[in-house]
Amino acid sequence: MLRFLGHRLLIAIPTILLISVFVFGLQKLLPGDPVLALAGEDRSPELLEFLREKYRLNDPVYVQYFNWVWNALQGDLGISLRTNQNVTTLLAQKLPVTIQLALMALAFAVVIGIPAGILSAYKKGTWIDWVANVVALSGLSIPNFWLGIMMILLVSVNLGWLPASGYQPFTDDPLQSLKTMMMPAFVLGTGLAATLMRHTRSAMLGVLQSDYVRTARAKGLGERAVVVKHALRNALVPVVTVVTLLFGELLAGAVLTEQIFTIPGFGKLVVDAVFNRDYAVVQGIVLCTAIAFILMNILADALYRVLNPKMSDQ
Repeated sequence: MLRFLGHRLLIAIPTILLISVFVFGLQKLLPGDPVLALAGEDRSPELLEFLREKYRLNDPVYVQYFNWVWNALQGDLGISLRTNQNVTTLLAQKLPVTIQLALMALAFAVVIGIPAGILSAYKKGTWIDWVANVVALSGLSIPNFWLGIMMILLVSVNLGWLPASGYQPFTDDPLQSLKTMMMPAFVLGTGLAATLMRHTRSAMLGVLQSDYVRTARAKGLGERAVVVKHALRNALVPVVTVVTLLFGELLAGAVLTEQIFTIPGFGKLVVDAVFNRDYAVVQGIVLCTAIAFILMNILADALYRVLNPKMSDQ
């Protein structure tokens, strides 16, 4: 397993370097001048030139890129043009918030989506299958921002069960932290649960029709043992890919939900950075998100081997 993970990590290195080129290059193609946003109303030529020299924006693009990569390898992603904070420190403050939201949303998705997919496949053609597919289609069709607003109106305003917005660090008050994250996690988790349900159902339908499942039934095994011990283990292999990629999407795609519920995570940070032309912050967030996707893929490959040791390293 260690050799396998080492091989995957070596393959990931050139991928990360290529991503860094795109992240830095595409950022430079965006319209606007970050120095103008930083200078505010005082846009004297002397101040603009001072700021460009301070942040080394007068250097050739390739020099800026290599300096950025070299500093990133040492854990320095630059300085925020808007807040004058170290980007690495800024991301370290926001990342736990988004990770907590992503984990809770993924928990909702797994608890709802996988059992629904198994039941829908096992009861194919019945009213249970029909209801599960209708609910899944609804979950895919309803926009997160609309569902979030409706949840705030119903659960917070009318019923007063949960806070409408805000964030409480888990280390300060675990119970209050879970309360503030419950609604946004559920909003994100419903759409993911629908996706997970559809993939689980498709995988289970294929496995339930396989020869070894028919053989297990012919031997007299109970349906519970056939479904859980034989069919589900093999059906989970493609589902693992979906779960790991969904977690990567959550780290990058919770922008609207974080804005609606006023959660100070990656989503709100990247929106503020884009509007303020804060290049260093945008580059740091995109690079971290890309690395997270790569690590999630490596984790998926490792889980494949755990679920099915007969799978090759190819």
